[in-house]
Amino acid sequence: MAHAVSTPGTPAGARTGPAGPGRTTPDVLGRKTHLLVKWGMPVATALVYGYWVASVRRHGGPITGTNLLFGFMSALAFVILYFVIRSVGRRLPPEPRAALWGAFAGSALGFIYSGSGVAMFTAILASLLLAGAVTGSLVYHYYTHRDAEEARAAHLAAASRTARPADTSRTARTA
Repeated sequence: MAHAVSTPGTPAGARTGPAGPGRTTPDVLGRKTHLLVKWGMPVATALVYGYWVASVRRHGGPITGTNLLFGFMSALAFVILYFVIRSVGRRLPPEPRAALWGAFAGSALGFIYSGSGVAMFTAILASLLLAGAVTGSLVYHYYTHRDAEEARAAHLAAASRTARPADTSRTARTA
């Protein structure tokens, strides 16, 4: 089986093998694509959320201007809250950030579910269950990624301490 070997002068993005110091994995998407996803996905999700709120509120009746306005206002509130939480959440430690996202998801579900005409206790229970599940999964996600980054940094630090130049062993034996 043949394996690719990196050669001197090869661009960093074309290298294969484990990512060492100074190496990064190649980014297959361009900067414009990342920007589009960063702003476009929340807006598209908010529009779907607004449509969902409007369709639940009309209870299968005809589409009215008031219903459309309510859906667009819900979408606007959703996207504004999303961007505020995203900007504030970056500065928070993992537990409060996870709780903030959990509260956002739970309240978004509770708002939709309460518009369907169910008992308020049922809507509150469903939103609390979703908020707890989102919070728990995000705490797990944040801690596993932090542990992986710490292990990677410790491995790189240990590798740099034990690495020695190849010529020193040869000169020590001949002297």
